[in-house]
Amino acid sequence: MHHDVVDLRRFYYQRALGRVVQRVLRDRLTAIWPPGHSAGMTVAGYGFAAPMLRPYIAPARRVTALMPAAQGAMPWPAGLPNHSVLCDEDAWPIDTGSIDRLVLLHGLETADDAAGLLAEAWRVLGPGGRMVVMVPNRAGLWAQSETTPFGNGRSYTRGQLEAQTRAAGFVCLGSGAALYIPPSDRRFWLRSAHLWERTGTRIARLLIAGVVVAEFTKQVVAPVGRRRPVLVPSPLEVLEGIRAPQPAGTGAGAGQGARRGAAPGAQGQARKARPPGGS
Repeated sequence: MHHDVVDLRRFYYQRALGRVVQRVLRDRLTAIWPPGHSAGMTVAGYGFAAPMLRPYIAPARRVTALMPAAQGAMPWPAGLPNHSVLCDEDAWPIDTGSIDRLVLLHGLETADDAAGLLAEAWRVLGPGGRMVVMVPNRAGLWAQSETTPFGNGRSYTRGQLEAQTRAAGFVCLGSGAALYIPPSDRRFWLRSAHLWERTGTRIARLLIAGVVVAEFTKQVVAPVGRRRPVLVPSPLEVLEGIRAPQPAGTGAGAGQGARRGAAPGAQGQARKARPPGGS
């Protein structure tokens, strides 16, 4: 079941709990990728990653919010030129290898073809490109709540997320969690959200977060294998210009020795055979 862009916009921009979630996840992302380090980079997000991308609009060279067709798209950001694009989950209007930073939020857990989505993400990432994936934690309360977007679609454990991305050609650089408060609109939880986030990162083994956050990089396999054998010349080819030693009594040396060892009488007969005044 796919999200609806109207419901996502209402949750993140109009509901008090959604605005807190937006700040928490954005702070977690900017801690991994400081906006100041993205100068000149191309940043993109798929799903409903627009709330996470706002800090990168000014420093980055280009920022694109890719929104799946089954979800719908909205103009974003407000008050600025549009950066959102409607696309299929396995066919993005992005050049191959042109993305430096990619964020997946509310995209992987609802994808019809998760493997195809990750393959498209692998295609658009450039050399050294990195990807952050945010998905509902299977053991958390947020995956059980139907009042938030994290209760829709598949939920993941850290191991399941890493296994699926590894099969798509990604290498995990690190993983963590976010949203240690319950999915409640009560003021106590909303006001103490940042305190719970700081506490949760320190005692994560005791508290169960609602979202799994992991960073990945693109793995490129070296073009060496059974189908592409490497031909290494034989070391003996270096010695091709050197002749093998010849046994005594053969070759040019044997001819010279035969001439030096000729009888004196034969040499005298050869002199007599020469005509007078010959050269």
